[in-house]
Amino acid sequence: MKPKVYFTREITPEKVIALYRALGIALPGKVAVKVHSGEKGNQNFLRPEFWKPMVEEVQGTVVECNTAYGDASGGVRDHTASHHKLLEYHGWTKNFAVDLMDAEGPDVVWQIPNGKVIKENHVGKNILNYDSMLVLAHFKGHPMGGYGGALKQLSIGCASRAGKALIHSAGKTDDRYETWKQHADKVAFPEAMADAAYSVVEHFKGKIAFVNVMKNLSVDCDCCAVAEDPCMKDVGMLSSLDPVAIDQACIDLVMQADDPGKEHFMERVNSRNGIHTIEAAAGLGLGSREYELIEL
Repeated sequence: MKPKVYFTREITPEKVIALYRALGIALPGKVAVKVHSGEKGNQNFLRPEFWKPMVEEVQGTVVECNTAYGDASGGVRDHTASHHKLLEYHGWTKNFAVDLMDAEGPDVVWQIPNGKVIKENHVGKNILNYDSMLVLAHFKGHPMGGYGGALKQLSIGCASRAGKALIHSAGKTDDRYETWKQHADKVAFPEAMADAAYSVVEHFKGKIAFVNVMKNLSVDCDCCAVAEDPCMKDVGMLSSLDPVAIDQACIDLVMQADDPGKEHFMERVNSRNGIHTIEAAAGLGLGSREYELIEL
């Protein structure tokens, strides 16, 4: 049976809850809610007020991890102290309990015996404090991955600073300064992302759900301090229990859109071999590229 992907063209906090409820799942226990908190200076990230009703619906804790930026990036989320200040500035700590999962070491290391590129994933140790996970993704482009959606939130999003370095270097180093000298190519990088995503889904198997919001469709990620403005009109929102299906559905909706900006968006995706992340994840058995789209 094809996995179900629910879709609405209406982008409101209330519709996020409707999409989640359509999945027919009650996430048990302590729920980690993975968001992208937005880099300092970024104009496109989805604000905490938008997500607040959904987080309250599952009584969740917002979780994030530090980044692996180099010091010249302009970003401030690569150190715990400055990251906490930004979380406060952006309003996350005002609205939610927030857990920077790798604020204190040591990392948790999950083995990936069937990994195509990396054989272990390093994640913030606090991830073990949660029984289930809700992945709230802002679907948009990405400077290196081509696009960012559910699979990116699972992989780079849940990885610790060392884990992010491992993914970006295709397992060559966990040093954030060295990883940019040994950055993976356009095949190894998406495959490493798929490997890391697989380990997170395996950990929360049967207790994880996904929402993608196709709003502020820039070719740049929310991790960019200086991001390009959106090139497409907003499309809508989706939910699924399958991270491969939901990301594939988003790509399909972009390609089917009657919007001249889609050419620019898809150039970013294709020039970075972004769809290979979806292909690699499907190859690992993480989900299906075929799905049933159900519009609410």
